Amino acid sequence: MTWSKVAADEVPHGEPNMTRRNVLLVMADQLAAPFLSIHGGPAVTPNIDRLAADGTVFDSAYSNSPLCAPARFAMMSGQLNSKIGAYDNASEFASSIPTFAHHLRAAGYQTSLVGKMHFVGPDQLHGYEERLTTDIYPADFGWTPNWEDPDGRFDWWFHNMDSVVHAGVADASNQLDYDDDVAHFAERKIRDLSRTADDRPWMLTVSFTHPHDPYVARSEFWDLYDHDEIPMPRVGALTGDDLDPHSARLRHVIAADVTDVTPEQVRTARHAYLANASYVDHHVGTLLATLERHGMRDDTVVIFTADHGDMLGERGLWYKMTFFEHGCRVPLIVSAPGDGGGGRVAAHASLLDIAPTMLDVAGVEVPAEMDGVSLLPMIEAGADDDHAVLGEYFGEGAVAPIFMIRRGRYKFVWSQPDGAQLFDLVDDPDELSNLVGRSEHLDTVADFTAEVFRRWDVDAIDAEVRANQRARATVDRALRQGRFTSWDFQPTTDAANQYMRNHLDLNDVESGRRA
Repeated sequence: MTWSKVAADEVPHGEPNMTRRNVLLVMADQLAAPFLSIHGGPAVTPNIDRLAADGTVFDSAYSNSPLCAPARFAMMSGQLNSKIGAYDNASEFASSIPTFAHHLRAAGYQTSLVGKMHFVGPDQLHGYEERLTTDIYPADFGWTPNWEDPDGRFDWWFHNMDSVVHAGVADASNQLDYDDDVAHFAERKIRDLSRTADDRPWMLTVSFTHPHDPYVARSEFWDLYDHDEIPMPRVGALTGDDLDPHSARLRHVIAADVTDVTPEQVRTARHAYLANASYVDHHVGTLLATLERHGMRDDTVVIFTADHGDMLGERGLWYKMTFFEHGCRVPLIVSAPGDGGGGRVAAHASLLDIAPTMLDVAGVEVPAEMDGVSLLPMIEAGADDDHAVLGEYFGEGAVAPIFMIRRGRYKFVWSQPDGAQLFDLVDDPDELSNLVGRSEHLDTVADFTAEVFRRWDVDAIDAEVRANQRARATVDRALRQGRFTSWDFQPTTDAANQYMRNHLDLNDVESGRRA
């Protein structure tokens, strides 16, 4: 495939799809790469498999912050969370931070969002020209953690084990209602793009909330799996000295330390999670088929990824908030007809690389402030270089900044109160042997530790996070008094110009809406 490298100001008017490709970004929520069949996992995902066969799979892709909002803000801006003040699920995403939607829109793209992006603050667009659904989660500061009270629990919004204990089959849930809407509006938007008079290329983000807990699935997807054959966690619950400090805190955050969970409940939760991965896959197939039916697949680069993973009972942990592989390793597929298909890249990549890649596809210069890199050279050359992935975690369960560096065969995780962890993922893919303290790895640990302090001003970031938490808590308390004004996005419908109205010509309406 010849990837477009035409500069935005060189694009001939009226010929956008001959010079610059459209971009469809499809996101799942909390979808851990190890569970997907393209990575040897048990999930039944034929449409994701087909997308992978038609494109390039990144076998070592990571979330830069394994929590919904900060992962998405890093992805959209191409910048590390510590640089943009995006620390947790209640951190404001500042309007002054350019996103890939801003850059592409400035370059002449239509930009649309359908589904979850977990924007926090009064700006609910961040460069998107239109947004077709509200978000599933709140846009205010109510979910601000408090590092000054590490033993406290916010029971009204912290995860607990109900998602595991009450997992199973249901025809409807809060999450299913939401994603049904996302799928409907996304498919319709693709059809609209095929029949619009707007000749600009487009970028459409479609973001589902599954397979994020609660672990409740529809029977048609549940029945794709033999319950007795659902694989149990590779690594069982750890206790005592085998449990690192952050994992011990996470067990408290999710109430796993006070909830007894049976093996059957674990199996049922994992069954529902896999079924919901298949539910997402079904919608991926619908989106791809809609592109194909309307003749746009050849003009469209499709990117599939997730914001973070899910531990799903591994090590006795659930959900995310950790840099263990199941919590932070995500799927990443880049597919466009003509790229050869079926390629795999072993080099490490991350969500930070998505914004530079989109800009590269559009022929837009990648700004120097972006911390990611375009993936196109890796796709074209099959590069397997020494590219490092950086991670940061500042959310609930932490008591100080946690930093991660993934380079070569190693993963290094460091936090001031917790110390360091070094894992060799070639010899120890389950991350059971912390190599810190072993004589043969003293130099490696020293080098990684020095790199942490070279890359990050640890004390300054710690102080900034705590001050930001205090400020947001103050604002949140104030805004809950008296009249409440919501920041949550409210989709609007122009009913006066929808379908057929008497100020419109019926013939024009009928012919213009065919696709």
